[in-house]
Amino acid sequence: MFLENTVNPKEQFGWIEVICGSMFSGKTEELIRRLKRAKFAKQKVEIFKPMVDKRYHEEMVVSHDANEIRSTPVPAAANIRLLADDCDVVGIDEAQFFDDEIVTVCNDLANKGIRVVVAGLDMDFKGNPFGPMPALMATAEYVTKVHAVCTRTGNLANYSFRKANNNKLVFLGETEEYEPLSRAAYYKAMLKEKVSAIEVTSEEVLPPQKKSND
Repeated sequence: MFLENTVNPKEQFGWIEVICGSMFSGKTEELIRRLKRAKFAKQKVEIFKPMVDKRYHEEMVVSHDANEIRSTPVPAAANIRLLADDCDVVGIDEAQFFDDEIVTVCNDLANKGIRVVVAGLDMDFKGNPFGPMPALMATAEYVTKVHAVCTRTGNLANYSFRKANNNKLVFLGETEEYEPLSRAAYYKAMLKEKVSAIEVTSEEVLPPQKKSND
């Protein structure tokens, strides 16, 4: 559990908070909530997101519920270190899309006394740990895993199932391309895809029939 009142004013070190989960689980919503609280407390806050994320707005970090906060799009993690040196709080959205240096950047900022709040997908559409997120979760003081609701069972969902026929690891999308699924629903959906793929590849192509001379 994350507690904001555990700060020792004599200690100059900050900390890292990670908010993770599947798509449509409220990660960005929680990130925005924490950063707006910090702004209300008159703290200097900077928010960053990967430049590749342009789904809703080029500069704003926007949740699926249309809650938003202004951010700075950056092409690489190293840019965050240069732009966030004099902040009290740094927010980072869609951290899974950053290069591995994001882990070092977050730790460097925390070691300088900055509170770092990071949100990102913990697993990709194949169910594998996503990019630098496992390392961020391991080095963070606080990890909050949020859940969506499974569209097929109504249970808690922690998998992001890709409905679109696209195998690229980085593929931005919304409800048309993805749906949150529970473990059982995700397993059945992936099994169905494998069976379909086997059926397609195992179809025999019959040779053209020779015309009869009769």
